[in-house]
Amino acid sequence: MIKQYYVYIMTKYTKRSLYIGMTNDLAMRVAEHKAHINKGFTDMYDCKVLVYYEEFPSADQAIMVK
Repeated sequence: MIKQYYVYIMTKYTKRSLYIGMTNDLAMRVAEHKAHINKGFTDMYDCKVLVYYEEFPSADQAIMVK
């Protein structure tokens, strides 16, 4: 099984806050942000809108972009 890694940007509906993250399961991670599963920046600033993502074949490549 080939893993893919994603760098993504989330924002608030007002677009006043941006969050940049990295994950290997984009759909799950976005759902976690929307449900406020993890307490932190996106929870505090209500970043629920995915505005951009890019796919990479390795975590190292994704981290270098982030």
